[in-house]
Amino acid sequence: MKSIAPTERMFTPSYLRSLIVPLFFEQLLTITIGMADTIMVAAVGEASVSGISLVDSISNLFIQLFSAFATGGAVVASQYMGRRDRISACKAAKQLVYITIIFSGVISAACLAGNRHLLRLIFGTIELDVMNAAENYFIFIVISYPFLALCNSCNALCRSMGRSRITMTVALVMNVINIGGNAILIYIFGLGTAGAGIASLLSRVVGATIMLVVVCNRKLEIHVDRLFRFEWNGMMVRKILRIGLPSGIENSTFHIGKILVQSLVSTFGTPSIAANAVINNITSFANIPGSVIGMASITVIGQCCGARRIDQAKYYARLLMVLTYAMMAITCLVFFIFTPQLSMLYNLSDEALALSVKCTRMLLVQTAIFWPLSFTLPNYLRAAGDARYTMTVAMLSMWVCRVALAYLFGSLGFGLYGTSWAMVIDWYARIVFFARRWLKGGWQDKAVI
Repeated sequence: MKSIAPTERMFTPSYLRSLIVPLFFEQLLTITIGMADTIMVAAVGEASVSGISLVDSISNLFIQLFSAFATGGAVVASQYMGRRDRISACKAAKQLVYITIIFSGVISAACLAGNRHLLRLIFGTIELDVMNAAENYFIFIVISYPFLALCNSCNALCRSMGRSRITMTVALVMNVINIGGNAILIYIFGLGTAGAGIASLLSRVVGATIMLVVVCNRKLEIHVDRLFRFEWNGMMVRKILRIGLPSGIENSTFHIGKILVQSLVSTFGTPSIAANAVINNITSFANIPGSVIGMASITVIGQCCGARRIDQAKYYARLLMVLTYAMMAITCLVFFIFTPQLSMLYNLSDEALALSVKCTRMLLVQTAIFWPLSFTLPNYLRAAGDARYTMTVAMLSMWVCRVALAYLFGSLGFGLYGTSWAMVIDWYARIVFFARRWLKGGWQDKAVI
């Protein structure tokens, strides 16, 4: 592919650094919140670790739904920014905030009404102490959903402007509140998983409040003007939903599949549930570079496509993918080496520890090679407006590969190791379709604005 002269490039190296570096630390801090809950509650026992793991598997479903709407708003705002139409970008921001508040409020109310029944419906007859730990944590996490969703949407708008340093700072504040709250409520007051839930709720309330104040600042390129003067812009909402709905369906289907696999894992016993929680935490850290570049690409590729500079979109896509592989090679290697020591932090039984180390190391090798093309690349397609294609591929791959093979491998007695391999085979399938779509250029005519 023909290179683009430095003077003709839409983004300078310093701009990309200012976008990506704070994003990296933001994601590190964000994942630390969930990991802190799991590690700090491990002192209470393995049942508490398992309970938080089960709740997180449900929460991740809704978090991905909230993130999908944030992505839709960010894509629309980024493309308007690429076209230098700041007025329309601000209108998109306001509609995104409204959609986020309404949708997350409905989800939170429904989950509060269901509570124990929802947990039992999904996970069936798990051990009583695990269920009690999950219930105590779940109620506070559910209350936090609207605040988390609002924070995510405001973060996405800041990233559309390249102001990821703001989101990093707020993530740091949230971590301090969460970890400090955990220390007080778990260790001093002995509230166990309920204490972890309360600390997470407080951190999300503070984070959402700060970010809402930030995006209402009229000095920013993209801001929410007169928030409390309700204005419903149907055309702008449709543009956001054109990206957000397919992404939401894709993410929800993906995580429903993960919950089904988690439900299967819960039948393998408490050691497998606890090991799975540790595996998810460790691999989440290893995936940070890919997640960061994926989020940054919404801004970069989105603005290129908004300006109709397909050559620039291709150039930055290649540059960002090379950067992703370089960064993930480092993180996966570091975590591979220290997997046993990290797993020991969770106070696991010998059986759970052995499972954790075995599965984590296998996944880290596969992650370094295949994860970027499976998960970072489709964000390029979404930024260009090709969200329906990514939705279709992700849904089919999830059900045909991950879920079906997990149950097959489980029935054959491979346990947690088998479900881990089912996930990897899902990655292989996604790569075949996403890479072909990008290389063939099917995304180039998917105009959003």
